[in-house]
Amino acid sequence: MISAPAQSRWLFPAMLVGMGVGWGVTQPLGKIAASTGHPAFGLIFWQLVVCTLVLGGLTLVRGKRLSLRPQALRFYVIVAVLGTLVPNAAFYISVVRLPAGIMSILISTVPLLAFPLSMALGLDRFSPRRLAGLALGLVGVAMIALPSASLPDPAMAAFLPLAMVGPLFYAMESTYVAKVGTAGMDAIQAMFGASLVGLMLCVPIMLVFGHWFAMPLPPGRAETALIASSALHALLYAAFVWLAAKAGAVFASQSSYIVTASGVFWAMVILGERFSPWVWAAAAVMLAGLSLVQPRLKNAHGGSI
Repeated sequence: MISAPAQSRWLFPAMLVGMGVGWGVTQPLGKIAASTGHPAFGLIFWQLVVCTLVLGGLTLVRGKRLSLRPQALRFYVIVAVLGTLVPNAAFYISVVRLPAGIMSILISTVPLLAFPLSMALGLDRFSPRRLAGLALGLVGVAMIALPSASLPDPAMAAFLPLAMVGPLFYAMESTYVAKVGTAGMDAIQAMFGASLVGLMLCVPIMLVFGHWFAMPLPPGRAETALIASSALHALLYAAFVWLAAKAGAVFASQSSYIVTASGVFWAMVILGERFSPWVWAAAAVMLAGLSLVQPRLKNAHGGSI
């Protein structure tokens, strides 16, 4: 029988790789979902329906319930806006016009952008090493945006600022959660509530903009991609929470590297995307920046690993 410590030596890394590979595939799936012209808030509505059902089911199976305390309700609204409605709208609009692999590379800027936000709120201290990581991340974005040969069509560069809205809002969301916590809920409960409130907030926006579309039965290729991506995200989030609780949040956060690499890989396999040397160099520079910004792992005695 394998002991728990011995099991963790292969189980935790295997889960880390699985999460990164799974999250990476949601980028090209998202592009497929948006490729047939379904409007952004209609896509977000159905995405939140799937996430609410999956996370709600996990919450009930675990014997938990939805908290309705004022602090929890405030958390749901803020996280729904910062973590879903705004960044996902920016994603679905920009992914139609940009390669999915580029979107995967840009997502690696989330921890880079979170660093100055955390420092401004007093959650982090100035560090030359991490400032250098932030600078490398910005250089990587510039390497994609500026050279005319970096993108299949130079006109795509105009949509890079919109694509960066998502990482910026995800960084704001993670900074908010780090500042105030999850109002006494575990992460799955919290995200179930945020998904449900996000769904309620999305409905009037969707209707005002005329973004509603009925889910066809059986679903077509785009709708199947949307359902798969949404369910995968909810399940992977649950896995991330489990791994963070068992192996530590810093260890679990290392999935960022794998998400970027696997997102580019899946974009090449599923969508046939190909990238210029400028893009590959930018990815390497941004991952180097990410390695500097990430907090160092600590062993059980408090020393750095």
